[in-house]
Amino acid sequence: MANLTGLSSFVSKLKTVRTSLVNELRHVDAALSVLGKFGGGRNSTRPRQHTMSALARRRMSLAQKARWAKAKGRAPKPKRTISMAGRKRIAAAQRARWAKLRAAKKK
Repeated sequence: MANLTGLSSFVSKLKTVRTSLVNELRHVDAALSVLGKFGGGRNSTRPRQHTMSALARRRMSLAQKARWAKAKGRAPKPKRTISMAGRKRIAAAQRARWAKLRAAKKK
């Protein structure tokens, strides 16, 4: 019988904790509903799409780099590019490597 009285007090404590958690959850739900009316949160009724094209991001990035370079007193480093002839040479060499690999595979 001693175990049952200890168990009943434990159950009553758990019920008390559960009640306080339910009340706390109600407060959180109320706060979320109020904030939701102001346009915050994921379940907002307003669509929030702020996408930017890659080109626009690149232009902004280059402009910011130029501003920092100007503030530091040096010119921005230009992006290195490869000539069309260089690209063709690399592509031809790669095709030759693949052809050699395929020929070795056939043997």
